[in-house]
Amino acid sequence: MHPATKPIRIAYLNPCGQLGGAEISLLDLLAGIRAAEPAWRLHLVVSENGPLVESAQELGVQVEVLPFPRALARWGDSGSRPFALWQAFKAMPGTAFYLARLRQALTAIKPDIVHTNGFKMHILGVWARPKGTPVIWHIRDYVSSRPLMKRLLRLHASRCAVAIGNSKSVARDIQQVCGPQPDAVCVYNAVNLAQYSPDGPRADLDSLSGMPLAEAGIVRVGLIATLAHWKGHAVFLRALAHLPAHLNYRAYVIGGAIYQTGKSQQTLDELRALAMQLGIADRIGFTGFVSKPADAMRALDIIVHASTQPEPFGRVIAEGMACGRAVICSAAGGALELVADGQDALTHEPGNYMALADRIAKLAQDADLRARLGKAGRATAERRFEVSRLAQEVIPVYRRTTARLAPATSAELAAAR
Repeated sequence: MHPATKPIRIAYLNPCGQLGGAEISLLDLLAGIRAAEPAWRLHLVVSENGPLVESAQELGVQVEVLPFPRALARWGDSGSRPFALWQAFKAMPGTAFYLARLRQALTAIKPDIVHTNGFKMHILGVWARPKGTPVIWHIRDYVSSRPLMKRLLRLHASRCAVAIGNSKSVARDIQQVCGPQPDAVCVYNAVNLAQYSPDGPRADLDSLSGMPLAEAGIVRVGLIATLAHWKGHAVFLRALAHLPAHLNYRAYVIGGAIYQTGKSQQTLDELRALAMQLGIADRIGFTGFVSKPADAMRALDIIVHASTQPEPFGRVIAEGMACGRAVICSAAGGALELVADGQDALTHEPGNYMALADRIAKLAQDADLRARLGKAGRATAERRFEVSRLAQEVIPVYRRTTARLAPATSAELAAAR
C-alpha cells in the first residue's frame, strides 16, 4: 500500500486528564482526524484520570492512563528559576521510572507518529519513542517564556520532526528558540461551532455563584479562564472597580484550578478577598469550574479576555465569538491574529485595567454595538475556526512526516533511475 493511502497509527501524549484549553483543542483535533480518516488508529496516553479520558473514548480513541509520579506532576517552569530547578531535581527519580513505563506503552502501541501535547510530554516523547518513530510537538505556549523548557526543547529539537504552533506568533517563537529544526508550522485551533453557537442552553450563573437572581435588563460581563496567574483575573477585578457607579451590571469569574503544577495558579478565595478589598464583592460572582463553558458564554452579554502576557492563541476569544457574544481581548500575541479591532471584537492593552474598564463601559451602555460585534464575531468563527479545517491542515503534516520515513515503492525507485 502506498504511504499516502496507508492507515496511520498515532500516539498522542498529554500531561493532564482535565479539560483546559490545550485539552479541548486536542479533542477537537481527535474529532477532526477521526471524521476525516476513520481507518486511522488513534491512541492517547494521559497522566491522570479525568474528563479528557471519557471524552476521548467517546470519539473512539484508545486511552491509557499512565499516572505521573507526584514530583513530576507538580514540576512546572512558571515560577522562579531556582524553584523550577529544585522541582526538576526532586522529579528526576520518578521521571526515570515513568519514562520506562511510557516507553513500554509506546512499544505496545507501535505508532507511526508520536504527537505530544504539553511541554513535559514534548521531552518525554522524544526520550520514550520507539526507535525511528517521528515525534511532532504541538506547542500551545511560548517556548521563550519558559526558562528551563526553552533550553530542553532547543537541546532536543533535532529529534523532533515538526513543531505545530497554534498561532503564527508561537511558530515564530519556536523558530527563534530552536532554530531551523524542527520545521515550525502554524495551525490555528478549531472550535466546535455546533456546541459554541449563539443558540442553546444558558447557565444559571447566579445560582452557580450563590448569588440572588439578577434583576431583568442587567448587563452580564464575565471572564472565563483557568486560575493561572497570567490570565488577568486581578486586572479584570480592578477594571470592574473603576466602572461608573451608575452602570447596571453584574460580573462573573468563571473557571477553577485544573492543573497539578505547583505555584502556577491562584485560588478563588484570593480573588474573593481582592473583590472585597476593591468594594465590588456584591457585584461579582465566582462560579468555580463549569463543565459546559458554552452555556456560560451564552449567559453573558460581554466576554472578557484579560491575559497579562501575550496569549499563544486565546481559545476563549474564538469560542466567545462563535457564541455570538461581544468579546474584549488583550491585544498581544496570537490573540491579535484572531480579531479585527472594532469590527468583530474590541481590544485593550494587556494589564491596563483602566483601558479594560473603558471597553467594558462602552459595551455595557451600547446594546447595538454588542449585537453588531457578536454577529460579526460569529461570521469570523465560521470562516476561520471550523473543526474540519483543523484536520485538513494537520493530516498533510502527518502524511509528509511518515512519507519521509517510508521506503520507496518500486515505481518511485524506477522513476529515480
